Amino acid sequence: MSSHEILGAPRPVAREGWPVHGMSLKIPVDRASPVPLYYQVAQQLERAIEDGRLVPGSKLDNEVELAERLGLSRPTVRRAIQHLVEQGLLVRKRGVGTQVVHAKVRRSIELTSLYDDLVASKQRPRTDVLALGVQPAPTTVAVTLGVADGTPVLTLERLRYAQDEPLALMRNYLPTGLVRLTTEELEQHGLYQLLRESGVHLRIASQTIGARAATAAEAKQLAERRSAPVLTMTRTTYDDTGRIVECARHLYRASVYSFELTLLSR
Repeated sequence: MSSHEILGAPRPVAREGWPVHGMSLKIPVDRASPVPLYYQVAQQLERAIEDGRLVPGSKLDNEVELAERLGLSRPTVRRAIQHLVEQGLLVRKRGVGTQVVHAKVRRSIELTSLYDDLVASKQRPRTDVLALGVQPAPTTVAVTLGVADGTPVLTLERLRYAQDEPLALMRNYLPTGLVRLTTEELEQHGLYQLLRESGVHLRIASQTIGARAATAAEAKQLAERRSAPVLTMTRTTYDDTGRIVECARHLYRASVYSFELTLLSR
C-alpha cells in the first residue's frame, strides 16, 4: 500500500472505472470511510456481478492496469480480487487472466420454490429431471410422511441449474394421488407452482439446514471436486388442512449458494 493510503492523504481517484469487455464500470471509493479500500472495491464489484452488469465470462484487465485506472495501489486491487476469488465470484486462469464466474445465489428463508426464486432474481433457471415415478418410501421418508415403511410414494429427482451452472440436486417425495406430474412440466416450472395449480395450498413447513461433504457421484453431478462442501436442506411441507404434502431432501453447492435469515431481538 502506498504512503498516501497509509497516511490517509487525499489522492485523486482515476476517472476511468473498472475496465472489462470494453466497458468502464464506475468504482468510486471513499478514503474517509473506515471501510478498507479493498473491501469497498470488492463490494461494488460483487454487486455488479449480482445485478448482471458483469456477466459470467467477463475478463478483467491485469492488476497493474486496474490499479492505475482506479487510482489505487496494486496491493489494494490484488486484495480486492483475492477476496472475490475466495467468494467464488472470480477465478484466475493461467494464460487467460481473471474472469467472472457467476453470482452467488442468496436465498431468504421463506416457503418458496427455488425455481421461482431464481426466476425472480434473473438467474435463468433450468432443470434436468433425473427420475420421476412411484417408488417404495425409504424408512426416514416414510416416518416423515406418516406412512408405513415401503409405502409407494411419488419420487422425483432433479438437477437445478442457475445461469447454466449446476446449483442444486433435489429429491422430493409426495403422497401418491396428490398431483400428477410430467417430466416436461417439471422442466418448465417449479414444483410448488404445479402443486398450487393442482389445488394444493401450501401453508407452512419445518426445515433443517446443514452441511457435509459431497459424495463422488454428487460432486460429479454438481460439477464440484470430490468431497467438496455442500449445504443440505430437509423440509417437510404442510397444506392449509395440516396434511403433509412433501418431504424434500436437497443439496446445494456451498461455493455458489447461501441462505439468508432475518433475526429479530426479543
